[in-house]
Amino acid sequence: MKTVSIRDAKNRLTELAREVEEGETIVVTRNGRPVFDLVPHRPRGGINLDAIEAFKRERGLERLVTYISDDFDDPLPEDFLLQPLPEKP
Repeated sequence: MKTVSIRDAKNRLTELAREVEEGETIVVTRNGRPVFDLVPHRPRGGINLDAIEAFKRERGLERLVTYISDDFDDPLPEDFLLQPLPEKP
């Protein structure tokens, strides 16, 4: 990981951009303290709503989730994570 001052980054932005395009991460500093990183662009992730609608349409579904229990968001018992997992048959 390369470190450059903000002034240096301003003067060499095109050169630094080329390095970032090749996969390098560059930390830009002001007065020796990191301010931001120049990193390669990544396409945004997340939910593809169009794909969900197509999935439902192809299968004749109106909803993906048809039922949510009334106690869905109730707190779990205090010892929930301390209980052993059930043994596999």
